[in-house]
Amino acid sequence: MSDLTKFARPYAKAAFALARDNGRLSEWSDMLQISSQIAADDIVAGAISSPHVSRQQAADLFLTTGADRFDREFTNLLNVLAENDRLAILPEISVMYEQLRQEEEKRLSVRVVSAVALTEEQRDRMSAALRRRFDCKINLESEIDASMLGGAVIYAGDMVIDGSVRGRLQKLATRLAE
Repeated sequence: MSDLTKFARPYAKAAFALARDNGRLSEWSDMLQISSQIAADDIVAGAISSPHVSRQQAADLFLTTGADRFDREFTNLLNVLAENDRLAILPEISVMYEQLRQEEEKRLSVRVVSAVALTEEQRDRMSAALRRRFDCKINLESEIDASMLGGAVIYAGDMVIDGSVRGRLQKLATRLAE
């Protein structure tokens, strides 16, 4: 587990619990996304890591930039993150929050990489099969990688399903080498 994950997890869980309890999962997703984009900005990243910028000044960067898009509870989170010198981990908090939200809403984002574009029928069949396998709503995104010989690789959460020709050839080569 990376340090970012270790530090971000309790904040993501707390933010998620607060948002869920208030019925505001979507709003918190938006606020976390905005604050993550602010944190990822090179100028802001430099400022919040600078010893010449106070923690309150770092928080004010976010509060000024986010302005009226942040509610009182989210402003409190930003202030706590600033006090603990953790504003830089906002992108990681956002990612973890979205994972918790997807679990809560029984949704799964799936990325399919294939050599050619999937037809609508293929997308529908794949979504239905994944929906049955994972017992949740599937948000399917497809990507084309012309370097693949054929087949597809499916990235579903932390699972990878390699149905590519390249993957099958690698498995065959491994078996032959044994």
